[in-house]
Amino acid sequence: MSESTAFSTSAEDAITRTIDISAPPPSQTLSAAEFEAYYEIPRTVREIVDNDYKRTALQFPDELLHDSVPIYRALKAEIGDRELYILADTTYGSCCVDDVAAQHVDADAIVHYGHACLSAHPSVPVIYIFGHRPLDIAHCVAACAPLFAPSSVEANAMAPRSLRLRYEVGYAYAADELVAGLRSALEPHGVTIYHTPVPLKTIPHPPMAAADLSPSPGENPGDDIEGSTEPILWIGPDSLALTNLLLTSFTSPLPVHTYNPDTRTAQPESPHTPTSRLLKKRYAALSRARSCDVFGILISSPSPAQLPLIRHIRARIRACRKKSYTVSVGKVNPAKLGNFAEVECWVLVACGENSLVDGKEFMRPVITPFELELALSPTPEWTGRYVLDLGTVLKEGQAKANNATEKEKDGDAGGGSESDDERPVFSPITGTYRQRKLFSPSGPSASHVDPGSTDVILRNQDNAVSTIGSAAADFLAGRTYQGLERRAGMDPPSLLEQGRSGIARGYKDDHR
Repeated sequence: MSESTAFSTSAEDAITRTIDISAPPPSQTLSAAEFEAYYEIPRTVREIVDNDYKRTALQFPDELLHDSVPIYRALKAEIGDRELYILADTTYGSCCVDDVAAQHVDADAIVHYGHACLSAHPSVPVIYIFGHRPLDIAHCVAACAPLFAPSSVEANAMAPRSLRLRYEVGYAYAADELVAGLRSALEPHGVTIYHTPVPLKTIPHPPMAAADLSPSPGENPGDDIEGSTEPILWIGPDSLALTNLLLTSFTSPLPVHTYNPDTRTAQPESPHTPTSRLLKKRYAALSRARSCDVFGILISSPSPAQLPLIRHIRARIRACRKKSYTVSVGKVNPAKLGNFAEVECWVLVACGENSLVDGKEFMRPVITPFELELALSPTPEWTGRYVLDLGTVLKEGQAKANNATEKEKDGDAGGGSESDDERPVFSPITGTYRQRKLFSPSGPSASHVDPGSTDVILRNQDNAVSTIGSAAADFLAGRTYQGLERRAGMDPPSLLEQGRSGIARGYKDDHR
């Protein structure tokens, strides 16, 4: 029987875990024809046969795992001797394509079922089956049109001239009909509808340059929320996607209107009430991160396209003379991260829907790459703008790093000034001053290292000595228990002796 540890979970947990499902699976409520339409069986078969995929991985979230067997049988009956593999208990979040698990079976393609964040750039083609969430299009159009086309002449003069349509991916099947209905109702009032369809399939791209990390299809390419002057109409219930939308549009003066198909209600959503509380929590985590010297880069997404961002984060931390460790533990929980006590702050590299982690259960703050850029900035100025798109963070971070490099060169040419790295810094969280731990940005050299020590001795312009040590060694030196005592050179060496032989039930040298 496999045991569960703080670092990993038992293999039996995936089988015995109880899953709370708000609604019964479609296989229990739909007829055979409706079931095939809901999961788009004909389109899936056509994609597999036309592209001659020999091994296809079917990825299911926990709430749809009930329907994996009937879907497998329906597909197998149409594709002949081609192989199908069911993927469950994903390595990371279920909204991300589990490219790692697909590589274990050498899959030619992945069929992703259920909600998807559309943020990954997998190495094989991905077919998205979002399902058909119920939506009354006529009621939706009738309820949303008055929000943008007031009846009075005065109100109509103040009404917006355009809007951007966003929706949960489960309503992608009805997007064209919904857009047509909204346009027929709003275009007579001079309102233009902007809409970018959600992709139903993605194909792998060649290795991407550092500046080509995004945009991801999940953010609807072409929908620049920050620079847009149009209100947004969101179709869908409360979800992480809506929370991220409100967070990224927090600084926009225009509201985000929402229509909930479950409750059949439309209303303008003010992002400043719930989102402001979330931003306060994020700012508190950012303030704690400014006082940290050892960072853990937590990889919680299987996309290899995020490697340029990870390299940039490492370089950014190293340039600030701080220490970083790169860790991948799959699904994040406090018990796993608690094993790395020397890490003072975690930087979570994940998709937009899994980037915001409530840190009250974690020993250390967990921040996003955007928050890291603010925390490492010498003069952070946060206007409330929030960025979750990793590609935008990478581009802006590289631009700031290049500007800082040019300023350093100009400063060196003009004589420069003494660095303030040795000065104590004030922590707004504890209300006290603390001394920074300085780590070598280029690594220790043989000329700096004292034999038998892990420290690096450097001198500044005033010939004052400063010590740059190892993060792991410093943490070990401060622990009460440091492991078994080595006693190197204190005891005489022992002689080699003949060991036991046999099996545990009875060794040959046992005395009976």
